[in-house]
Amino acid sequence: MEDNSSCSSMVTAVPQSSFLQRILDRLSSTHCLKLGAEEAAPVAVISLQRYLSEQTDCYSYDLTVTDGVWRAKCFLHPSLNQMVHKNILKTGADVSITQCSFVYNERTLGHGYMCIEKIRCCGDRSAVLPDINDVFSLPMLVKQGMERSAVLQSDAPLQLSRKHYLSLWNNDDPEGDMWRSGSSSSVTVLDVSRVTLLSNLGSGLREPWKFLPLLVKIIHKSRLRYYGKFGQKIDYPYQAYFEVADQSGTMSLVLWNELCPEFYQRFTVGTVLYLQNYTLKQSYSNRSRPQMDHHRLQTFTSVEICLNRHNPTAIITVISPKNVRPEWMLPDVCYQFTCRSELDKLANNAACDVIALVTFVGRVERVKSKMTKGPEKYWTYRWIHAVDGTSDHPFVLELFSSSQMDIFSRICPMTYLVCTQMRLCQVEGSLPYLTSSSETEMFVTGCHKGQPYVSDPRVKSFIQWTKTQKDNAVLQKTAVGGHYCYPHPPRTFTQSAADASVQVPLVSAEDLKQELASLQYREHKKLAIQGQITAVRYMERPKVPDAHQPGDEQTVPDTHSPSAAAEQQSRLPSPSSDGSSAGSGRKRIPVRKTKQSSNDGGTSAKRRLVYKDAEEESHHCDPACEEVQHVETEEDNRDSDALSWESSSWATQRQEVREHLCDGGLYRDSVSRRFSFEEKDVLLQWGNLQPTRWHPDLTADAVPPADCPGYYQVTILGINKQIAVDAACFPVVTSDDPRTVGLSQDPHGNTMLSCLSSGFLCPLGDAASHSETALPEPNEILATAGELEDTHLVCILDLCHLGGDEVEILISKVYKVSEVSFS
Repeated sequence: MEDNSSCSSMVTAVPQSSFLQRILDRLSSTHCLKLGAEEAAPVAVISLQRYLSEQTDCYSYDLTVTDGVWRAKCFLHPSLNQMVHKNILKTGADVSITQCSFVYNERTLGHGYMCIEKIRCCGDRSAVLPDINDVFSLPMLVKQGMERSAVLQSDAPLQLSRKHYLSLWNNDDPEGDMWRSGSSSSVTVLDVSRVTLLSNLGSGLREPWKFLPLLVKIIHKSRLRYYGKFGQKIDYPYQAYFEVADQSGTMSLVLWNELCPEFYQRFTVGTVLYLQNYTLKQSYSNRSRPQMDHHRLQTFTSVEICLNRHNPTAIITVISPKNVRPEWMLPDVCYQFTCRSELDKLANNAACDVIALVTFVGRVERVKSKMTKGPEKYWTYRWIHAVDGTSDHPFVLELFSSSQMDIFSRICPMTYLVCTQMRLCQVEGSLPYLTSSSETEMFVTGCHKGQPYVSDPRVKSFIQWTKTQKDNAVLQKTAVGGHYCYPHPPRTFTQSAADASVQVPLVSAEDLKQELASLQYREHKKLAIQGQITAVRYMERPKVPDAHQPGDEQTVPDTHSPSAAAEQQSRLPSPSSDGSSAGSGRKRIPVRKTKQSSNDGGTSAKRRLVYKDAEEESHHCDPACEEVQHVETEEDNRDSDALSWESSSWATQRQEVREHLCDGGLYRDSVSRRFSFEEKDVLLQWGNLQPTRWHPDLTADAVPPADCPGYYQVTILGINKQIAVDAACFPVVTSDDPRTVGLSQDPHGNTMLSCLSSGFLCPLGDAASHSETALPEPNEILATAGELEDTHLVCILDLCHLGGDEVEILISKVYKVSEVSFS
């Protein structure tokens, strides 16, 4: 029999009434609890944690919420997962729980949890969190009789078959308290008289477990690899490669499973290890390896050293640097730093290390892995520009997460960045760029002390150069965030049947619709579509997303109802501004006005005013948002016919279009900002991904407004004239725009077609010199749009989901049929 008191904690007294406690009390007498709008008090989301589901080949989420009195760790019903995928449900914001249940584990005594089945998002800013002094000191709400459940109190998933959490947005970054770091090295007196050399291990596969100890130094470290999949019985399916060396040569070492959380963070480049009870196995040939010719050591690739928790239990001793003896003759860690002026001389795929001063940091984006088995997997990456004073061109760096989340998220302009084992990519029509490899490590200002490279002559030379630079002069050349894509499209679009992996996929309009609907938060895709441009309109300001009002479509249907699936499709948010589901088949109507209707301008202005009033009433809109909307409203009341163009057949074709995808385009987050030290924290938070845990240091300040020079909203009608899509043409207008790097700046006539094809206005202005360059006015460019009439084009589109309802769709280049080749 259950007691009326349904919660328990180490805290003896609860100072005030608790909404979460009342829910748990009521769940003692019912399986499923539905709450009306007047009952559902807001709670704040303070953590959102992901792990591999124990029932299906996908991921599950645990949600920790607080009402200011208790914290409650809850399971998120799988039907709500899409709200996480779109970053609608996120940490630091308030939600209202409108339906929940309590789930008991039928195979384990004393374990159960609250399952959230229906939820309503209350806005981007929390009204609960500002009133809490220390949210993580609040007691954890636990049902009476379950106080001994360690999972409810620890950093472990509610589904007991899973032992650890994954990073929220990728599988490569360590996540959770189990990843140890900073542990002290051993001071044990070691007997190194009986150690064997790596050169003696080549024939050791025949006699496993009988090897003498090894004394080696780590000279390379790879990122973490997670290989978990549904049905697997391994608690910690992790693997990490290291290259270790002694006086005889180098060999790969593999850290497996449970040993990764214990040692991965402690195994750093330069660390000396004393290894016992290791095993050897034949090397896996189909993997990347660091380029190590500069070490001038023999490389043994036939076998690799394996360290496991079991069969046998490896004995690992991390030796303190002060106890390392010169007579051990362990090799030094070597680097191959390359300056920017030497980059063009390197062969494609050559490896190098770089040190440079960061000037541009792109937002973190995600790209889906091409692996076909197991649950979907994403890589996270960002683009960086950095200079070293040896060239007029910066390094262009494509940095993927290297299992160093604390460093990856701190990269910002004006910091010294070191990246190791970068690979050179030579591309047609753009400057070469460097992309990170599995063995890349990165370090920023504050992390360089004690690293082996600090004594390298190239590093010392770079530091001397930075002393000649003035902060104010460098700051004028910095930028953060916004849309950025590299390399630039080639002059000719090639469709190759032989190698489809190296080209931009050419998709149908129907496929494009599906791609847009399936985009997840910060996921980036580049696609090509055939069609005609039927309308162009000049816009002075980026789009402002529609405000979500309380009680909006942020709920998921009653999962206990037979019609759950159908109701879910009707209620889940879609990219459509008219609120229609992506799969509903409803025709989406363009929201902008056209020349054919003289009343459209007033209607559009009225619509924006309504949205503004709704935002003010729901307290969702920041002052910058209101200001932008006010400016747009005033401008839309003016006669804008001179700033738009339509093809002569569009009025008729529009009536025959089955669907118009008119929600994508350019948003405020699409435009980069100038970096400043005063706004550093705000800009870093803006460019990074939504955090898995809320922290009091996370700022609620608004992102500083962007200086947007205007853009063109372009309507593309699919080649079969059934589906139209709106996209933004955002041409480069000044030479200090990060997108100018590597951009071919051949002169052109500033026609609408040449701007769409080149991506810039000619000539580019120089903001640094404050020179007044005579750029064409929008009406002059639109006056030339007639050449688009009935022209068959291939349009290259960059898609990126910015979170919520914002889907960025930008045209990076258009090709005429004469610029298309087949191979």
